[in-house]
Amino acid sequence: MGASTTKTEIVSSETEALILVNERDEPVGHLDKSACHNGAGVLHRAFSLFIFNAKGELLLQQRAANKRLWPNFWSNSCCSHPRQGESMELAVERRQQQELGLNAELTYLYKFQYQAAFQDIGSENELCSVYLGRSDREPTINTTEISAWRWISPAELNEMFVKEPASLTPWFKMEWQTLRQNHHQELVGFSPGA
Repeated sequence: MGASTTKTEIVSSETEALILVNERDEPVGHLDKSACHNGAGVLHRAFSLFIFNAKGELLLQQRAANKRLWPNFWSNSCCSHPRQGESMELAVERRQQQELGLNAELTYLYKFQYQAAFQDIGSENELCSVYLGRSDREPTINTTEISAWRWISPAELNEMFVKEPASLTPWFKMEWQTLRQNHHQELVGFSPGA
């Protein structure tokens, strides 16, 4: 587990307006975050960021205990949503700074659509853009969003997927598999051991 500087700052709310999209990623309206995650969820834009250091290790975060969906689950470095009127790139830059205190350069890889339910509490229903980034700085984690963090090698991560799959968020599992299968060359550029 990483031990680093922390901060406490509320950076998201259930009332913020997210961007609703169709399957072609065309905006079709806006809806508050809470309603987007009710029931089976309403399709909206999202992103996932994988930050690697110079050793090729991935920055993992453990989601805060107060998260409505998948609290205390381990996930990729940063994931969130662009807000109404915000571009995807600005959203990724904003959120990595708010959650991790980092400013990694971004490389966009792909987008995909998925739906996943968390017990009977709600669901993610997202068209998610996936990015890679690099940083050798230790994060300054925002404890309202993250309860713990660690750097992990691809070999250790693959072992975690086998031994502790129930501790990982569903989108993280899907994305890591796609990165390894369909984007191996790009992934190796960030993490030679992947």
